[in-house]
Amino acid sequence: MERRLWRHLRDRQLGGLHFRRQHPIGPYIVDFYCSERGLIVELDGESHNYQAEYDEARTAFLEAEGYHLVRFTNADVRDNLEGVLITLKSLLGIGAG
Repeated sequence: MERRLWRHLRDRQLGGLHFRRQHPIGPYIVDFYCSERGLIVELDGESHNYQAEYDEARTAFLEAEGYHLVRFTNADVRDNLEGVLITLKSLLGIGAG
């Protein structure tokens, strides 16, 4: 599902903002990162159901460093990509257009 979302984030397609894919931040590699807004976008597959403590520690570290983190499931991207993009636009302060 990462590739599917990446097609909409790459090349400044979302509000002219630059996203990086698989970007290292501290000891972690985040799925997508927009440096202009300090926003990290994480996609969670089924494996995340079994690593809640790790995800909580990771989120706590990233937020303590000043980043804003939003998580979507693979199912969100698969079944409601438009909703994911609308949510991201809202978080990034991008008009609906």
